[in-house]
Amino acid sequence: MERDIFIGFDPHSVPSPCYVIDEAGVDRNLRFLQEVQQASGARVLMALKAFALPALFPRIRAVLDGVCASGPWEARLGRECFGGEVHTFAPAFSDEDFTEALALSDHVVFNSFNQWRQFRARALAAQRGPSAAGPSGASKRTPQFGMRINPEHSEAEVPLYDPAAPFSRLGVTAENFEAAAAAGELAGLSGLHLHTLCEQGFDALERTVAVLLEKFGRYLPQMQWLNLGGGHHITRPDYNRAGLIELIQRVRSDYDIDIILEPGEAVVIRSGVLVATVLDVIYNGMPIAILDTSATAHMPDVLEMPYRPEILGAAAPGERSYTYRLGGQTCLAGDVIGDYSFNEPLQPGQRLVFEDMAHYTFIKSTMFNGVRHPALALYNSNSRVTRVVREFSYSDFLGRLT
Repeated sequence: MERDIFIGFDPHSVPSPCYVIDEAGVDRNLRFLQEVQQASGARVLMALKAFALPALFPRIRAVLDGVCASGPWEARLGRECFGGEVHTFAPAFSDEDFTEALALSDHVVFNSFNQWRQFRARALAAQRGPSAAGPSGASKRTPQFGMRINPEHSEAEVPLYDPAAPFSRLGVTAENFEAAAAAGELAGLSGLHLHTLCEQGFDALERTVAVLLEKFGRYLPQMQWLNLGGGHHITRPDYNRAGLIELIQRVRSDYDIDIILEPGEAVVIRSGVLVATVLDVIYNGMPIAILDTSATAHMPDVLEMPYRPEILGAAAPGERSYTYRLGGQTCLAGDVIGDYSFNEPLQPGQRLVFEDMAHYTFIKSTMFNGVRHPALALYNSNSRVTRVVREFSYSDFLGRLT
């Protein structure tokens, strides 16, 4: 656990299970992002797909320029609850979704020239004269349009999270982009969007940008902005922020173009926990503790990535006196969080604190098996104040089914 967060926090001060975000940790990350933003001149947006808690939006909005959305619902959330700029991308828009995204967004990014051809007339008409307010929270605006590109250069280590993997459905390759440019289809597009990273440092971005400039650099003079997407661990202690600032300044200067970054988990990394309770301890070849939480329902990246989350006060199996396998509460046989060792035997009723559980947790969580959904809470290590933002009930479960 970072020593600058959850200072004085009592796991028994919140319901169980419960996601808890330390505002002090978010503030720490925002300071790093503000440094990059001010020194480089880039615009920094928060990716709602990684984290979206309206109770923290005013705090984040004080530093960042807006949000990036993955569809009309996230765009509406950004417009109504966050403020600032709203940039929307989807692998494909239905007619209904495009109408809503167009009314809500400052930037709309397409994934293919097929979609650009389909919606170009309506897009350009909106630029010439913004239509009346659309869905709730929308207002008259002059949107800009971009195209997502695929440099076919992989840096992500896990294929599931690699947008540049072979046969990827995300982004236009250089060959297809060149054909569209030759056909005059860049008219009306003001920017390019790139997203190929996943939880990576500056070196991966630097290599990616080199490939980007080699394959797509000749088109940048026709563009107003370049969005370098997310996946940057900008707020990690060892991230080369000086290198990032220099790279952004250089590309901005060389191509006279605005640069946009879309960090998601970097906004809240190392700022959240998941508090859970031991319900039972059984034995089947080894001690197994059943918790009131679930890997598959409440921390799905444990199974998808996969990875083993850290627990406050625990260690790797065998390092301490008592080793347990921690299992979830659902019927899925593989609902296993991992093996951990402790200094003392686990007891029913004991609270466990899973670390780094702000990003891609409650955003991706489900109500599978009707398991009780974790509450949402805020803590502040400076004021030592805990505030429960939301508890979920059977009516929330029923509301998704009726």
